[in-house]
Amino acid sequence: MSARAAAQAGARFWWARDDLDYAYGRLMFAGRDVAAMAEAAEGPLFLYSAERVAANLGRLQAALATVGRPTRVYYAMKANRFVPLLETMAGWGKCGVDVCSPDEVDRAVAAGFAARDISFTGTAVSNRDLDRLLKHPDLTINCDSVGQIRRIGERAPGRAIGVRVNPERGTGYGGSERLTYAGAEVTKFGVYRQQWPEALAMARAHGLSITSLHFHVGCGYLTNELDAWDAAVGAGLGFLDDAPEVRTVNVGGGLGLPHREGDRPLDLSRWAAILQRRFAGRDVTVAVEPGDFLVKDAGVLVLGVVDVEPKRDVTFVAVDGGFNLAPEPAYYDLPCEPVACTPRDGPWRPVTIAGNINEALDTWARGKPMPPLAEGDRIALLNAGGYGASMSSNHCMRGAFSEVLLGG
Repeated sequence: MSARAAAQAGARFWWARDDLDYAYGRLMFAGRDVAAMAEAAEGPLFLYSAERVAANLGRLQAALATVGRPTRVYYAMKANRFVPLLETMAGWGKCGVDVCSPDEVDRAVAAGFAARDISFTGTAVSNRDLDRLLKHPDLTINCDSVGQIRRIGERAPGRAIGVRVNPERGTGYGGSERLTYAGAEVTKFGVYRQQWPEALAMARAHGLSITSLHFHVGCGYLTNELDAWDAAVGAGLGFLDDAPEVRTVNVGGGLGLPHREGDRPLDLSRWAAILQRRFAGRDVTVAVEPGDFLVKDAGVLVLGVVDVEPKRDVTFVAVDGGFNLAPEPAYYDLPCEPVACTPRDGPWRPVTIAGNINEALDTWARGKPMPPLAEGDRIALLNAGGYGASMSSNHCMRGAFSEVLLGG
């Protein structure tokens, strides 16, 4: 089958779905021609689908409805802070937002989220940060350290707070250590069991009520990692017995999605069954704060091919955007799948797709089978809706890009 015929049939692509597929040899996303949109833009282009975000949120809430306890979703804004997307999500009124800096609080409020619908979970929180956060009495602040509890108590005695704990169990995509936030290695996140009595005593000393318990143990986990996640949830709930005022337990985010051929979607039914079992008989609200799960596969980054050239035994496809625009593939080995927007006929051959940053690290894919490509073609990098633009930098002063929300 030729590349064009395969694209038209959609038969060979593991990533294809109703809103992301080829039609008449052109890649379509959220009902729009990706190459045509890219040609109308200047340089790298992020496209986001509001419909896909809504569908992901709907699937998650349907799973949570089986848990048997009241539930709450907080969207992790650090995944994607594009204002039109935030405004759209606030307008739905179906979720709150989790933030990790005072500027993110301000952006969430400006987008339409009320302070009571915002959960703050930060680390290395300065006194300057606290002074800004405490201007919002209804904001949930999950304290990451005993020192943070003390400093809040000094500024706002009698306030309700949350505490982030470290259950010393965790997991991430493929068991990656870089994506595991709690485990055998000591991390900077949260209050450990050894510090827990001190944290409780510090809260009591300042009349603070601990009404929220929080733990986040890793990113990108799929079905194969659910046993480890189950153990982490159990360990996290071990802190609850000493905090009778807790009304909400936030189990964090980290729900993953397929990045490679062979990955399977997270079994949400099994995920929810773990929560149902762990929270049975506990009179609390179960909160979750997904970022990637809601937005990552709802976005693509479109780059232009500027050169195709063999160097020794490797064919390099050079594109007009580098890893600084979406650092996760380089930092965490969470690839953005490259897809030709208008595939040409001809044999597929392995190529290395390289960006325009003057660093050896700047490759999007190595040995990736692709149809014939030529200067002026467009490549869409899938799974770029989360931790792409929000993590971007202006390294080499090549940080310029455009963002468009489709269907918002």
